[in-house]
Amino acid sequence: MTSIKETHLYAEVIKEFTYPFGNVFVFKEFVVSEINEGQVFNWEKAKLIAKDVFSFLDTNGADVIFISNRINSYSVVPLDWLKFYKQQYTLKAYCVVSQNKRSILNTRLESLFYAKRIKHFNSIFEAVNFIRKGVIEIL
Repeated sequence: MTSIKETHLYAEVIKEFTYPFGNVFVFKEFVVSEINEGQVFNWEKAKLIAKDVFSFLDTNGADVIFISNRINSYSVVPLDWLKFYKQQYTLKAYCVVSQNKRSILNTRLESLFYAKRIKHFNSIFEAVNFIRKGVIEIL
């Protein structure tokens, strides 16, 4: 798995947020998160990202395509999607990039609480190409 920082895509980042638990990269068409190894990604961490990114983009998220680039092994609290929605946040689309079987199982569990379909990719390049081709509109 490849970090955004190690790809040609990094040159396209318009804003980078660095947190003790990971990094978030804002692009023109989408946002990418990379959470650090061993973290428990919960609402408190998601709230910081949502506040920073949505404030930067001046949105509630309805036009944001979010990619979780799971280059590290960490846990997600799927039930916290309900707290996300309680704040009147939303996303245009949510994509997960992973090759780890555990992460794929976590994504399935997340999908029980995420209001739309979660699209899964094996590489960040597949996800970005999918978004840039406009296929995300049909999700």
